[in-house]
Amino acid sequence: MMVTLQYFDECPNWRATHALLLRLSGEYGFSLELTEVDSIAEADRLGFRGSPSVLIDGADPFASPSAPVGLSCRVYRGPNGLIGGPSEEMLRSALTAAVQ
Repeated sequence: MMVTLQYFDECPNWRATHALLLRLSGEYGFSLELTEVDSIAEADRLGFRGSPSVLIDGADPFASPSAPVGLSCRVYRGPNGLIGGPSEEMLRSALTAAVQ
């Protein structure tokens, strides 16, 4: 399984997601790739929905089809409201679904 973390450096939330994915990679055995998105043109080309975006085998399990594409910080709906990146529980659920 390949997991890609798409981010843009000006958004601080990607670092926590990166640390969480590094920890989970040992448990789930996936390869982790980082992709820095640094222009609007690249965001458009990639369909980048904001930082951080996590792709599992090329698919974004958290994407809303109506979410805009562009250079912005992304928010996720957590159990207690909006959060700056997917929670460990959200990532575990997506990773588990991908291996089944």
